Amino acid sequence: MEWEFTAEQVVKGEADYRLEDFRRDLGEEVHMNLGPADARQQLRAFSLIYDLCYALATHRELDEFLAAHAYDPPACQFLREIQPLMSGNVDMLGAILQRMIMDGVEAGMDLEHAVAETAARHRKAVNAGA
Repeated sequence: MEWEFTAEQVVKGEADYRLEDFRRDLGEEVHMNLGPADARQQLRAFSLIYDLCYALATHRELDEFLAAHAYDPPACQFLREIQPLMSGNVDMLGAILQRMIMDGVEAGMDLEHAVAETAARHRKAVNAGA
């Protein structure tokens, strides 16, 4: 994806780009790139790509992430092929998460609580399909 702002601007709070915005934009990008795929295929591809971006943005190793998908060799191959193309998305998602943590700290939370609150908000967004 391309933005009119940088990940650094998101971290600094100079650009208001939230997790829900990122997930929406990534969903649109997946839809455009998959073309005539059915809704189930679209959702599966989006989920795999988003989970890859999240894992890498939270500093997990690619092989560690892929181990959870070892039962599905085509998915692993797809993720290995797409991973180099996701660096900008990974950086932006990392910036969004970092901004969320910083917002919590600036609101008076200690760092541990801000990280936990960000993780909870992330789970809620993912579960809501935002």
